[in-house]
Amino acid sequence: MNAKFLILFLVASGHVLALDYPHVTAEPQKSGWPLTAEERSYVLQAEYQRRPGQESGKHLPALWPVVPSAGFWSGSSWLDMHASLVKEVEARQGAVDVLLVGDSITMQWGASWGQNFPEHKAVNIGIGGDKTQNVLWRLDHGGVAGLQPKAIVLMIGNNNMFFTPETGIEAVAKGIEMCARNLREKFPDALLIVTEILPAHAPGNPFYEDIKKINSALQALRLDSVPNIRVLKLWSHFTNPNGTLKTELFTADNIHLAPAGYAVYAANLRPCLETQ
Repeated sequence: MNAKFLILFLVASGHVLALDYPHVTAEPQKSGWPLTAEERSYVLQAEYQRRPGQESGKHLPALWPVVPSAGFWSGSSWLDMHASLVKEVEARQGAVDVLLVGDSITMQWGASWGQNFPEHKAVNIGIGGDKTQNVLWRLDHGGVAGLQPKAIVLMIGNNNMFFTPETGIEAVAKGIEMCARNLREKFPDALLIVTEILPAHAPGNPFYEDIKKINSALQALRLDSVPNIRVLKLWSHFTNPNGTLKTELFTADNIHLAPAGYAVYAANLRPCLETQ
């Protein structure tokens, strides 16, 4: 089945693709929830077995961040986490103040969200370890279906750093852009706030340096030239003048945020939310 016919088939069968992604994988169910037995079997393979190009024996790492792919922890645990979030979304249908989308930094807002934003009720669909491609898959497989958010906060990309030696920098920035495009298409009237990737570790560390480069590449994409999209620049609020992390804002791993870090994040996010 060629790519054009596959897209027409998916649309005709009610499985409407969110975007014209740059590659069509062998995944049997490109969108929709619940999953078919065939799709469930497919996504329970390790993620490296499902990357773009695997279906044709090609190595196409630049496509990994921009083509949807279900995450994988061990067994069905990642898929079970996604399913539990889908249930939460199904219980919160209709209007919501804020939709939080991302990885563990988003997932761990926890009590800090209510403390900083008691007036903004949020639906949080963060999953630890997620990369841009995992968020894309979740958005297309029931992750936000039926919601009507007034505002969306997207923070994703940190976990893509593990793969930048293969994917390169630009592909990660485009992966973030693809997540923003997906959300913009699904929720055209919502305020979409795309955050920079937060700094991690220390100057000279490959993660730290790649995050800086990706944030620069993201700025060059000018996402905020699109109406109702804001790009939230956070780097300088989490680093000292010499570039080192403000350690009081982070947990001991120098990646995740302490309550003080969420307070700083909230202080910078609040003016954006107040413009909606």
